[in-house]
Amino acid sequence: MKRIYLFISFIIIAGFAAAQNTVNIKVVNAANKEPLEGVSISVGNKVLTATNKVGEASLQLNAGRQLLTFTFVGYKPVDTVLQVPLSGTVLIALMEAGKNLEEITILSSTRNNQRIENSPLKVEVLGREEMEEESSIKPAGIASILGDVSGVQIQQSSAVSGNANVRIQGLDGRYTQILKDGMPLYDGFSGGFGILSIPPLDLKQVELIKGSSSTLYGGGAIGGIVNIISRRPTNKQEAVVSINQTTLNETNFNSYIAKKYKKIGYTFFGGYNFQKAADVNNDGFSDVTDLNGLVLHPRLFLYPGKKTTVVAGYTGTFEKRKGGDMQVLAGKEDAVHQYFENNTIKRNSFELTAQHELSHNKKLEFKSSLSSFNRNISSNEINFTGSQLNYFSELSLLVPYKENSLVAGINATGDRFKKITENILLQNFSNNTAGVFIQNTWNLKEKTTIEVGLRDDYHFTYGNFLLPRLAVFYRLNDHWATRAGIGFGYKTPNALAPQTTDYSIQKILSLPAGIKAEKSIGYNAEVNYKTRWGNENELFINHAFFLTQLTDPVTGTVLTNGNVEFSNQAKPVITKGFDTYIRTVISQWELYAGYTYTIAERKYLQQNQFIPLTPKNRFAFTIVRDIEKAGFRFGIEGSYTGYQYRENYTRTPGYFFMAAMMEKKLGKHFSLVLNGENLLDYRQSKEERLFTGTITSPVFNPLWAPIDGRVLNLSLKWKL
Repeated sequence: MKRIYLFISFIIIAGFAAAQNTVNIKVVNAANKEPLEGVSISVGNKVLTATNKVGEASLQLNAGRQLLTFTFVGYKPVDTVLQVPLSGTVLIALMEAGKNLEEITILSSTRNNQRIENSPLKVEVLGREEMEEESSIKPAGIASILGDVSGVQIQQSSAVSGNANVRIQGLDGRYTQILKDGMPLYDGFSGGFGILSIPPLDLKQVELIKGSSSTLYGGGAIGGIVNIISRRPTNKQEAVVSINQTTLNETNFNSYIAKKYKKIGYTFFGGYNFQKAADVNNDGFSDVTDLNGLVLHPRLFLYPGKKTTVVAGYTGTFEKRKGGDMQVLAGKEDAVHQYFENNTIKRNSFELTAQHELSHNKKLEFKSSLSSFNRNISSNEINFTGSQLNYFSELSLLVPYKENSLVAGINATGDRFKKITENILLQNFSNNTAGVFIQNTWNLKEKTTIEVGLRDDYHFTYGNFLLPRLAVFYRLNDHWATRAGIGFGYKTPNALAPQTTDYSIQKILSLPAGIKAEKSIGYNAEVNYKTRWGNENELFINHAFFLTQLTDPVTGTVLTNGNVEFSNQAKPVITKGFDTYIRTVISQWELYAGYTYTIAERKYLQQNQFIPLTPKNRFAFTIVRDIEKAGFRFGIEGSYTGYQYRENYTRTPGYFFMAAMMEKKLGKHFSLVLNGENLLDYRQSKEERLFTGTITSPVFNPLWAPIDGRVLNLSLKWKL
């Protein structure tokens, strides 16, 4: 342990070793001379800092000739050579640019303001444009757009409640950590219905890291993370109102307003979702859940000084979901028609963050969140109410030096599950963890970036976890680049963690004494190619390999009396494969395509080691054409999901999924979107019954394909 702290101390001391010169910069819009906030200033591959709300930034640079690059989304990048030291303030003017496939994206998830194209850690970003488009197609949540990313599978775990979880690279949903603005959101009891109630209109972007990320974010990030970044106010008044209606009787009403003033700013999102239950396959049970949901998300921004930002926010999610026998849902239950499940959810989350820029571009950041989750589950068998309290606090420091950076921090996180009614076998439990982490990023000769990270977590029940990580990025030339990395992770057992198939809560037993935490090691390697030709034609190809080994895996076993017991297995779970992603623009046509090959195996089994409901082959594509002069945009997307194994060793058929979208702008402020999902009307119920047993006591089969059929929706959006 002493060696670790000596190593950390050495890295910190190295960050302050070089004497540097202060350079003051101001960046403005070339057309109207207004200051630009958030402009990234980089040297080589490394982002040093970003401008504040008055367009100003201070840099610490070595003496001599320095080449600075200024980048900002929607503006043309500018390269400027400075001879350091110099006096006065350097004025930089940026010109607005047209749409560009390779926009400069600054990552939040890497913790060091890294540009996406040079990050040693591979991060995939669904940006503002994707969020705005999705808010007209699937305005209630982000599950659909996450499922479009290669290597990511949205697994619906219940036909009755509609619950779903995010699976990455073949691993179960409990190994994916969901963050909001870098803070953990959903796990355990509160993990239910999480991504189904995150509206895209409220988001700036979504960042995905596929593979081990526990060194940065602690336990639970073995498969990867989904970091949801909220929108922030701008100097211009923003207001968006959208109304959406589908052929499955779903109605969505969402609104977003925001404004930034000199010392204060605000954002506010409000959304209401209404869905009537639908029996698409006419088997007497709902395939689409009856839903009433309300989401509120106000945030207050304070700017007490040029270098300080404080954000206080609240998120309230209130839902009622009803599913089961359609006759019961209509209030006509009898001796035969009795089956139903109702879920009433109340989620209240509070956040407080503060960021202060110190001298020499160092940034001190504090994050804290507190969330209470209450869920009532009522059915013909049980009426249960439980709650979970989640907390998180973190203090971190970012220290740029030369062209490199160091980030270090401490955090505390935990949750507490409590039964409000006593009619289940599972007992109250809690998890509490304290952690410390450090990460150093070296940029060498403008072509190589090396990142080393180390986290030490102490869980109050399961002990200490030491999590090192190494990632390397190397740019061979203007066209070719490569990445490679290795990272360790862990996941503490939780009887209420998301599963591929939902277990009835009244059947789940408490964790046995002596159960161990799961540990993992993940590897990744990839190669990138990019080129441009002609008039704004572009091509980008990424080919990545992945391997994750999970030791002491925790599995659930259904006992003869129907109860569910969790235990460790002696041999590991291993997932491996490769992921190929292509994006290109040719004559203003945009094409996105991805193919994922996954082998996911449970080595603790003697035979049939496959992980159920995990396709070995999956291919997806999107074609988009934007005719700006006509105010018209349309797109087609499709995917093929290969065969999957059921738990009983039989194979499902592969299937195609098709969707199409058309958008027409009506003047400056209105747009109309017509969208069609599952146009081929492929449904699991066309291949097999969705349940076995009787109408009174049905047993629902695990879901491996859509069950809601073809859906059309029409959306009207007003934007100021």
